[in-house]
Amino acid sequence: MLTKRIIPCLDIKDGRTVKGVNFIGLRDAGDPIELARRYTNEGADELVFLDITATKEKRRTLVKLVEDIAREISIPFTVGGGIKSVDEIEEILKAGADKVSLNSAIVRNPDLITRASDAFGSQAVVAAVDAKKTGSHWEVFVKGGSEPTGLNALEWIKRTQELGAGEILLTSMDRDGTKSGFDLELLAEVNKLITIPVIASGGAGTIQHCCDAIQKGKADAVLAASIFHFREIEIQTLKKRMADAGIPVRFVTEILD
Repeated sequence: MLTKRIIPCLDIKDGRTVKGVNFIGLRDAGDPIELARRYTNEGADELVFLDITATKEKRRTLVKLVEDIAREISIPFTVGGGIKSVDEIEEILKAGADKVSLNSAIVRNPDLITRASDAFGSQAVVAAVDAKKTGSHWEVFVKGGSEPTGLNALEWIKRTQELGAGEILLTSMDRDGTKSGFDLELLAEVNKLITIPVIASGGAGTIQHCCDAIQKGKADAVLAASIFHFREIEIQTLKKRMADAGIPVRFVTEILD
């Protein structure tokens, strides 16, 4: 069995790391470069950088900040926010990212998934889906969770795989920032439909929540923000507890200060 990944997430606004609840009420969580360096040293498996207001503000991702972070880390690095074209994807990858996370742009133009996958490989294309329960189904939201699309999230996720996405970053808007646990029902339903890896996002509050996302929700990776930013849970502690629960994880040989 492949090892399961622990992925800290840097939500970026005005060049700072922020964190909110249900995509609102943002508060400062620290300097993104310092946090990126810390997470690399503490044994994170990957790092995700999301410029959360880029699309809403109709501007491009902060390329200079991406470059600065990339110089400080030695783990796979995913960048998203305001990326709208193959040329912009290329710019982000050249700035040091290993993958790009695409959300609003691929809802408007699904063919971008295929063109990006053809140009850079499906492993570099992450389809980010912000899903919120609406009646009896989950609906896709875009523009940092501010705009409903009418799309059924399960149907959309299945389509992104068909178009060439190599991974899904699935955020439950209902659980985001609540620390009440991941949406296990949503995760399980998605994993029935697709074969590409799924990153669980939204709701991490305890070590058990992270274990449940993998064991019950069948996620391939767990993404979290505030529990790591504010040192509520240490990455190595989480990995040790996951390993004790029978979940395969990767340990680094040396943890730096």
